[in-house]
Amino acid sequence: MTIRRITVPLVAAILLAALFFAVPALINVDRYRDQVISYLQQKMGKQIEIGRLGLTFFPLSIQVDGFGVKNPPLFPRGYVVQVARIDAGLDSAALLHRQVIIKSLVLDHPVIHLISDPDGPWNFENPEAKSSQHVFPVEPIANVQIRGGEVIVSNLLPSDAPGPLLFEAHDVSTDLANVDVEAILNPFSSSVDGQGTLKAGRLRFGSVHATNVSAKLRLEARQIVFSKVTAEIYGGSMNGEFVFKLSGETPSFATKAEVHGIEMAHLLAAFGNVRSMMTGKMAGDLTLVGDIEHSSHPLAGMRGAGHVTVRNGVVPSLELNANLMKLMHFNDLGPAKNDPSSFKFISTDLQLANLRIASTKIDVDGYGVDIDGSGSVSVSGSNALDYRGMAQITTKQGFFTNTFGRLSGGKLVDGKLTFPFRISGTIQNPVFSKGEDGK
Repeated sequence: MTIRRITVPLVAAILLAALFFAVPALINVDRYRDQVISYLQQKMGKQIEIGRLGLTFFPLSIQVDGFGVKNPPLFPRGYVVQVARIDAGLDSAALLHRQVIIKSLVLDHPVIHLISDPDGPWNFENPEAKSSQHVFPVEPIANVQIRGGEVIVSNLLPSDAPGPLLFEAHDVSTDLANVDVEAILNPFSSSVDGQGTLKAGRLRFGSVHATNVSAKLRLEARQIVFSKVTAEIYGGSMNGEFVFKLSGETPSFATKAEVHGIEMAHLLAAFGNVRSMMTGKMAGDLTLVGDIEHSSHPLAGMRGAGHVTVRNGVVPSLELNANLMKLMHFNDLGPAKNDPSSFKFISTDLQLANLRIASTKIDVDGYGVDIDGSGSVSVSGSNALDYRGMAQITTKQGFFTNTFGRLSGGKLVDGKLTFPFRISGTIQNPVFSKGEDGK
């Protein structure tokens, strides 16, 4: 009798377990793949690919293998998004009432390529979103995760040929709440479409690269807001915020950042026309804004302001100490004679506009020479220099040297010789000359 009491529940448990594992196999959800594709194509206004559909019960979810959304005809051949596997968690209570509500999405290694057309639309938008409202609605999804993703953003040129990459992020992981897919697809939406956190192993915007990026992410009405951003960048670190606006015919961006410990040699290596210009470590704050034009130089209209300091470096092409002293015909460079291109400290304000960086107050503490100046440098490719200032020789000179210096246009200030100078030419080939009263 005891054996029977034990055996019956055991057999029942085995049958229940067998049924549990067998039912998903018996329920072949893949046979509904064509209907799912048709529904998604109406909802998204684009061609959809699905390799296979599967079902699990604990947790209750649909698996989608080989998912892809193709670019609409206005854009080059390719995909808006491709995902190796998607796990869509379902609300079991809603399912009993014949309602399909997705509670969670996990996207495994998605590749997302967002493209902006010169006429305004993005490849992920559905211009027919309003007319597709009669299709079964998609409720906001409580949780969306991306694992090991890749995100690329680019422009089309006015000819509709592919333009350069604007933004790319690799090894992306996100954890987002309340993601409104309907609003994301609808170009007329004005809602908040989701928010959460983002991490990226590598990131590039324009020519600037960063690693180990972490940020708060908010999908707002036609814009993406990255706040509390931290990253490793060129041997140092940065923190700040970044806003990427998608509305209108021309996308735009705005960013505020603080940087610390940036290796100038690494930073300038990212800009081929000014590589090897300077070494040293930089700190400062920058604010940049601009429209992202549909051209081969999409960030040419960038403008901004800030203040930076660079410590303990060299400017090989300028050799400030040596060249300034040569203007006054001094052969003994004093503290600067062993390394005439070096400096202890540079502090300057920056204003970027029309592909030119201007500074109204530059303070350079060199070895043997101190400088106060102003001027600008072109970043359009010509690298043209236009700087003026006053240089002071920090080592007191003898009577005859000072007399000769004064006759050559210099002045004595607190027993130290000062004189005006000008720097023209280019970064690679600067030209030093005497200035006119420092103006």
